[in-house]
Amino acid sequence: MNQDEPRRATFRAVADEVRGRIKGGTYAPGTKLPTEGELADQIGTNRGTAAQALRLLASEGLIHKSRRGAFVHRIVTKILRDSTSRYVRARREEGQARGAFEAEIRALGLTPSSVTATHHMKPPAWVADLLGVDANSVSTLARVRRMLADDVPVQLATSYLPLEIAAGTRLEEIDTGPGGSKSRLAELGHAQALITEEIEVRSPTPEEVEALDMAEDQRVFEIAHIGRTEDGRAVEVTVHVLPTHLWRLSYSWPLGPTH
Repeated sequence: MNQDEPRRATFRAVADEVRGRIKGGTYAPGTKLPTEGELADQIGTNRGTAAQALRLLASEGLIHKSRRGAFVHRIVTKILRDSTSRYVRARREEGQARGAFEAEIRALGLTPSSVTATHHMKPPAWVADLLGVDANSVSTLARVRRMLADDVPVQLATSYLPLEIAAGTRLEEIDTGPGGSKSRLAELGHAQALITEEIEVRSPTPEEVEALDMAEDQRVFEIAHIGRTEDGRAVEVTVHVLPTHLWRLSYSWPLGPTH
């Protein structure tokens, strides 16, 4: 490597080299990386530049650093969230999957799992407005999930459902069965015909940093997901929180005539 290059360009070139080795499998997911000094010797740079490169890769989520050294993240290829097809019933129920998340994680060759709790609660005011329920009373069932892929936390999701619909049904159970809550709502006569998703990129809260094993300087997608029936009634509002370094979002739709 040319030591006369500007320092900024040099550490980015070192990061490119290490990133390539991770993507190419030289440094496998979960393995320990060479020390900063070893890396500098291997690539032909100095320890300070190697340290800058590793900090950059840590901010991207490709590696994480601890007292024991730097390690490759266990998920190095971003998870594709294909919102065009993930909510189709056949896709949600494929292989007895318990919803869209489980189906998409399995399709990537990863093992999905989740920690789920359900509560009767007062909804946030904006959720109550969408669902047409009372924000000042216990009017919703909340399904709160911490979702993992190969034991790596990759998503937080809280779904709000009108209590008048969900109370006393399988929607209150931890395991809602094949297809998840959307399939159970359909069986109750509240099939969703229109989905809206609003996306924001923001800093994580301290609680999200801990729950998702993130760094404070990383970012999350917050997706407000709203499911409506054929007559326009909102019957589900879900807030998804996903680390941006672990996910790609994909949307597609047909266009009408262009002439």
